[in-house]
Amino acid sequence: MSWKINYFNKQVEKEILNLPAGLLARYLRLTDMMVEFGSNLGMPHTQSIGNGLNELRVKSKEGITRVFYCTKVGKQIVMLHVFIKKSQKIPKKELALATKRMKEVLSNET
Repeated sequence: MSWKINYFNKQVEKEILNLPAGLLARYLRLTDMMVEFGSNLGMPHTQSIGNGLNELRVKSKEGITRVFYCTKVGKQIVMLHVFIKKSQKIPKKELALATKRMKEVLSNET
């Protein structure tokens, strides 16, 4: 059974689909790999942030994007939040939003 990609909401999906062409192409390639091989592709593609929160590390000539995600029972990957990375550290507000969404997703798990 392969993995399935879901989105926290339509807005997250829309933001991802509106990424610059190079970043979007790289995102789609990495998510194809995740569907086939699982949510943990390892560095430099994925990294655990901790407590079940992970980041998909997308890089192209247009810049760097991070997509926070978590996993659910039944081989489901839920994309929680996307942002364009502009500094070395993850901004606290981006991390807080992703953590809040992850808690919401996991509390609704059946």
